[in-house]
Amino acid sequence: MAHACESGPVNHDWEERVTAAWATLDRYPQARAADFRAVIDELVAELPGNSPLGPFERACAWDSTGHSDRAVPLYREALALGLTGYQGRRARIQLSSSLRNIGQAEEGVALLTPELDAPSDELDDAVRATLALCLSSLGRDREALSLVLGALAPHLPRYQRSMANYARALVES
Repeated sequence: MAHACESGPVNHDWEERVTAAWATLDRYPQARAADFRAVIDELVAELPGNSPLGPFERACAWDSTGHSDRAVPLYREALALGLTGYQGRRARIQLSSSLRNIGQAEEGVALLTPELDAPSDELDDAVRATLALCLSSLGRDREALSLVLGALAPHLPRYQRSMANYARALVES
């Protein structure tokens, strides 16, 4: 997974080391999650203080080790510092998921809904899946199911048109 960002310069060596660190996440049992976060913190310490990648990587580390509450302010900081492009979209998806995890699904819906109209990329299905989870947490299951079916339809070998139509019908009045 690339960790480059339009928001600031990052050298290729740093990107490779971050990618390598993330590849080791599953080697850290929950009891050693702080050790993994320390690895990320060391890499982040190499960045300029105003780099949005620092709080983004730290948020990801907290989030990935089960601490959505600690991740939320860091995702917000990364976005406020100007995290854009692919990484910015990842931050909005992950922030929305974390908000849902801490009981603020409505804010997650508000954050992700505009992403439905953003330029298409490989994160489109993640946007829809995360938004569906937020909607479901708010008891809006028909809307959530519509999003999931709409995201699934293009991947089906058959019945694509039917599933897309069913997805739309779930939310039409």
